[in-house]
Amino acid sequence: MLPVTIGTAAAQDAPAVQAIYNHYIRHTVVNFASTEKTQAEVEAMIATRPAFFVARRSGEVLGFATYAQFRGGDGYARCMEHTILLRPDASGAGLGRALLTAVEDHARAGGAHSIFAGVAAENVAGRAFHAAMGYREAGLLPQTGWKFGRWLDLVLMQKFLS
Repeated sequence: MLPVTIGTAAAQDAPAVQAIYNHYIRHTVVNFASTEKTQAEVEAMIATRPAFFVARRSGEVLGFATYAQFRGGDGYARCMEHTILLRPDASGAGLGRALLTAVEDHARAGGAHSIFAGVAAENVAGRAFHAAMGYREAGLLPQTGWKFGRWLDLVLMQKFLS
């Protein structure tokens, strides 16, 4: 099997990233959004986020990870929140770990003190993944998201980087 590389996303990666994102929007509660991402929205995220990484094999995007400031305002300038999604057929091969490590290293180098993951409470695999990566549950936000005709709980998980 050919090796996987982790690198910085470029505008030409937007359609593949969009397809991954929209799969989770359409079919899961991993993401609480119900409106699919447009290519222009993904291109803007790639261009404006502090970092946007993709995992590639033979030029094909298998997953992505990015981060941004947790909330607006200068008081939150050292607190980040990340997003990480893999193609469903790409999980279990260590790509998530490699992508999240790249995000954490970049955020740490930029002076971030901590980073959050907002994980759907029923996303047991996502919660276990983050726990294995050193994240601890920092709070439960009951009935925070509405999707597929029902309320969803959000678990905030936090890792200190400094």
